[in-house]
Amino acid sequence: MFTDKQSFKQGVLEKLKNMQGKTPARATALDVYKTLGALLWEPAMENWIATRKRYREQGLKQAYYFSMEFLLGRLLESNLLNLGLLELCREGLQELGFNFDEITAAEPDAGLGNGGLGRLAACFLDSLASLNLPGHGYGIRYKYGLFEQRIINGRQVELPEYWLRDGNVWEIRRPEEAVEVKFGGCVSYEQVNGITILHHEDCEVVRAVPHDIPVIGYRNNTVNTLRLWNAEAAGNERCAALGCYRRVVDYKKALESITELLYPDDSNDEGKLLRLKQQYFLVSAGIQDIVRGVKTRCGSLERLHRQAAVHINDTHPALAVPELMRILIDEEKMGWEQAWEITTKTAAYTNHTTLVEALEKWPVGLFQPLLPRIYSIVEEINRRFCAGLARSFPGCGPEKQGRMAIIGDGVIKMAHLAIVGSHSVNGVAALHTEILKQREMNDFYAVYPEKFNNKTNGITHRRWLMMANPLLASLVTETIGPDWIRQPERLAGLAAHAGDPSFQDRLHEIKRRNKAALARVIWEKNGLAVELDSIFDVQVKRLHPYKRQLLNVLHIMDLYNRLRENPGLEITPRTFIFGAKAFPSFYLAKNIVKLINTVAGTVNHDKRVRDLIKVVFMENYGVSLAARIIPAADLSEQISTAGKEASGTGNMKFMLNGAVTVGTLDGANIEIMEAVGPENIFIFGLTAGEIFNYYLSGGYCSWDLYHRDPRLKKIMDGLVDGSLPVPGDEFRPIHDHLLAHNDEFFVLRDFDAYVKAQQAAELAYRDRRRWLAMCGRNIAQAGQFSSDLTVARYAAEIWGIRPGRRLRRRKQFPAAESARAVESQRVSRRSS
Repeated sequence: MFTDKQSFKQGVLEKLKNMQGKTPARATALDVYKTLGALLWEPAMENWIATRKRYREQGLKQAYYFSMEFLLGRLLESNLLNLGLLELCREGLQELGFNFDEITAAEPDAGLGNGGLGRLAACFLDSLASLNLPGHGYGIRYKYGLFEQRIINGRQVELPEYWLRDGNVWEIRRPEEAVEVKFGGCVSYEQVNGITILHHEDCEVVRAVPHDIPVIGYRNNTVNTLRLWNAEAAGNERCAALGCYRRVVDYKKALESITELLYPDDSNDEGKLLRLKQQYFLVSAGIQDIVRGVKTRCGSLERLHRQAAVHINDTHPALAVPELMRILIDEEKMGWEQAWEITTKTAAYTNHTTLVEALEKWPVGLFQPLLPRIYSIVEEINRRFCAGLARSFPGCGPEKQGRMAIIGDGVIKMAHLAIVGSHSVNGVAALHTEILKQREMNDFYAVYPEKFNNKTNGITHRRWLMMANPLLASLVTETIGPDWIRQPERLAGLAAHAGDPSFQDRLHEIKRRNKAALARVIWEKNGLAVELDSIFDVQVKRLHPYKRQLLNVLHIMDLYNRLRENPGLEITPRTFIFGAKAFPSFYLAKNIVKLINTVAGTVNHDKRVRDLIKVVFMENYGVSLAARIIPAADLSEQISTAGKEASGTGNMKFMLNGAVTVGTLDGANIEIMEAVGPENIFIFGLTAGEIFNYYLSGGYCSWDLYHRDPRLKKIMDGLVDGSLPVPGDEFRPIHDHLLAHNDEFFVLRDFDAYVKAQQAAELAYRDRRRWLAMCGRNIAQAGQFSSDLTVARYAAEIWGIRPGRRLRRRKQFPAAESARAVESQRVSRRSS
């Protein structure tokens, strides 16, 4: 392990020669990146081994976070930061003649996620390690990720995401710890000496091989594990039986397809089957791994729930419940009641959505043949659950039982399975949790009120401030000291400086430098010059109609129309920045991508608007691109339909970097407003309650708004009358979505309020001192949305895990106490 800059440089030169066979003059950025990765393995591996030993010797209960996504981003800079080597490495490489930014850019973003769900999981792993908490992740090692997005003629085109082309520096393949996962076949039972023996024959056996990635805590010598499973053919016996070499190759490809793509297209039965295979593959491999570890440490599984916490991140890993039951009953020979008690005390479930299509339901006809034993267990769970309802809740009649049943109407309801099989069910923002309790899951809340709780999402402030915005991080440390790095709630100390002109001037200069850096990226990628004094108005997130990128682009079209009608109109220049991926089979979402790019091409080339507005679509949005965009943003667009966004975490990243939010009363926006005060955020639009009442009453008609508001009529007509340089029917699906299908997400209904909020934001931006004070107050209140505090509450209130005795808890693990204090303040604000 190098201890100073000189030993670091020597280590780089030796590794470069021994690994790559190159001198510094011939080395590429990729060569140096791989060299640095190898150089960091020594300190990481030493701490990794020591961490596992400490957990084992102290008998610590450990948490296991199951998620279909882990959106890690690049790891080199993050690992250097957490090891305390970032500046030493940056300076040493510069002295060797290497450009640090070029080297970090050589690392591909890991293709392991898509949106907020995966980024949250990555933030949680970072916080677990940084808090010295025994917690790990289980995921899938996708070969091609979701997809690489390209914009060609304004349309999204999907290409394979070859993130593993040059290997993965940060992983270790551990074939000796592989497990087998079985699909299909026939299940039969045999009585031998009074013991029921289960036989699973003629099944398809897939070998799940783990690839481990170290999760390095912030300067605390703790290294946890993200274990990713890769699907491989199990042995050569089955291959030999196929005879033909071509059939062997096809067979291996079919098995390995399980881990090729994140979220395969499920618009047909073949895609649905593959998705279901992925989900069971993940949980079966992970649960088997946990059971093996606990049995090695403890000898039996009778106290499994005191040794392990299994967390189900959204409904995708809900099959962890019946899989654990299968192992306890079939392999450990436990009775149902004992197995069920252990399972429900071990599992916990986080719900991330109220969207019906995201609460997964699997057709029985698809599920049963693929997972025959799991189906029989789910069927028994459902039978006992419904019988218990009838016995313990006399008022729960057949209709209510039918609504709550895990199996009904020919489908298996995964959210119901997760609720029934878990001891904790949490939402991810105060509003979201109340919607679950009072509406979406009210039947279950009436039966299990003790299970339901809220854990508002959070972000790792080290990545999203120290890494993404080092200039701002330095200003914060100079102003209030470094304690905020380990105790993010200390950021509140900045509030006293938000009105200080000298602090504001430095904040303004940092923002301008970040905007200049992003402007260079926009020029390089899009060939578009943007004005640094314009408002950088940013909406970057997964593209879905409820997130309402449409509302944003309709506002741009209205602003463009006004500028054409009144060439002398005085407005503050704006640069509208979008970044989003639409799922390949989601035609409406892809049509919105096309609309944004069509409007961008029209506006950006029209000299009549005098460069007062520019529109930019940044292709292939991901973590690394987000780290360039977010620090440069002035205005953060969080404009989802109220009641649809569970929490959001982009809103937290933007406020941490000094952007001001324009948003609806949805998800964590409400808690952000409570934290910063209504004068430091721009809130607009219908509330979740008002929208729900519209759904119930059917009292909303988008055609009425079309006829009543001439701005909307002109915009909507412009979609289909040839005003845009596309065939007349190109945007007919969007036109029909908003009018013929009555605007499901209330885009037109909130349009006027949104325009007024944008005008208020522009007015505030013109008052530089007022705007910078708003920015400073947002940064000051962002600490309470750190994932450190969120994870500390999960650890204390759901998982029951604690850090090792090596730490002096009061000084080095204040997060649980801080989290409880922050939550108490939120409750107090809401009550008042």
